[in-house]
Amino acid sequence: MDSNLKGGKPIMPELAKLDATAQAALVAKGEVTALELVEAGISRIEQVNPKVNAVVSTFYDRACEAAKGKLPQGPFTGVPNLVKDLDNLKGTLATSGSRFLAQNISPETDPIIAGCEAAGFVMVGKSNTPEFGLLGTTESLLLGPCNNPWDVTRSPGGSSGGAAAAVASGMVPVAHATDGGGSIRIPASCCGVFGLKPSRGRIELGERQLPGDIGFQHCVSRSVRDSATLLDATERKGAAAVLPPVGKVEGPAKKRLKIAFATMDYKGKEPAPDVKAAIEDVAKLCASLGHEIVPARNPLDGEAFENAFLAAWASGPAELLGLVTQMGLKPEDVLEPWTLGLAELYNRMPKDTLAKSLGHFEKVTAETLAFMADYDVWLTPVLAAAPPKTGEQAPTVPFDTLYERVFNYVSYTPLHNVVGTPAMSVPLSWNAEGLPIGSQFAALPGQERVLLELAFELEQARPWAEKYPPVFAG
Repeated sequence: MDSNLKGGKPIMPELAKLDATAQAALVAKGEVTALELVEAGISRIEQVNPKVNAVVSTFYDRACEAAKGKLPQGPFTGVPNLVKDLDNLKGTLATSGSRFLAQNISPETDPIIAGCEAAGFVMVGKSNTPEFGLLGTTESLLLGPCNNPWDVTRSPGGSSGGAAAAVASGMVPVAHATDGGGSIRIPASCCGVFGLKPSRGRIELGERQLPGDIGFQHCVSRSVRDSATLLDATERKGAAAVLPPVGKVEGPAKKRLKIAFATMDYKGKEPAPDVKAAIEDVAKLCASLGHEIVPARNPLDGEAFENAFLAAWASGPAELLGLVTQMGLKPEDVLEPWTLGLAELYNRMPKDTLAKSLGHFEKVTAETLAFMADYDVWLTPVLAAAPPKTGEQAPTVPFDTLYERVFNYVSYTPLHNVVGTPAMSVPLSWNAEGLPIGSQFAALPGQERVLLELAFELEQARPWAEKYPPVFAG
């Protein structure tokens, strides 16, 4: 392979189309070195990132030094990866997309990132995120908007928008991602990549937890096998396991599934026509593969759920506002209007609102698990519409307008954060404008194997790996 960077073109451009498993295999066979993989990844970032703004800080020297040394022998040895800028890699910038933390340096490495490094990944930079991951788009005042590689005037989703845009555009084959209300699945849908949110307890998260334990960690990827392999490498095992380990998942299962199917969201609203048509088509695809499709709707009180989720979501901004005020800083100088609006909304709520909301989460969890117990998998949209134009859900949009837009758009994913169920966005559809539309499949807690085996089958039935966006490395 030619490893010379000439005329600003990427090194070994053919690597952009290989998933992480295939790239690591080249190192294992001695066809390339880990350093060559990393340098090729860096060259792709340098080529494409000016159009996308998915990578917001880099540590190339650190990455190259690691690649020259003795890397852990794992399934992804030498493959470049990105850390979402909500998480920590010791000694690197960690802004959480906020002017408040613009100069913050991580004192330690978070468990999931350490797990990625132990699997052989080499972290080369940080991926773009909205302020504190609080929006389903990625356009913070500090880091600037991330653009969708399928249409650079559109949002890549959020809050792992930088991660998904980087993978979709071929910068890296896999990128670390987090999910507090859909933040893996939303950008996976918007960018046409695969994204699995694991079950609660599957991955070690460390000490940082969101109210109701609604935060999750994993990745976005171009292939199902990369996501499945990383889950096997990073899930808790042995005495630390909270759930029976998933282990290696390497292909489809023979068992046919009973799939609950719904296009309405938890408030009884239908998605945009192109989304509805796409999900109905995916239901037909599943039926053609021999799975049983059963129209069904969770009996959730959507309004009560939304109010409870909002309280949990807004409690963090309220704490931030208190901290900023104690430090004598002007809140509007360091926190975005959306963050401040959430904080002010929370501070107007009765003092016992969060406790009552967490109690409501328990009720919702029991109801949802009872509903899902009759099925193997539950199929819904990921989002109510295709990726919006950049700016439509920016943190500077007037609060009441933005609130309505956000909660109408992101009305399928938060439930699975509250219940702790595994859920995935599978890139099976594109609309007439060429924009991706993901399909969300969820299963009972601990049933990631069922989802991954189904994903392998869908990937074979309707391959997406060779669909490349207009902005793509190489």
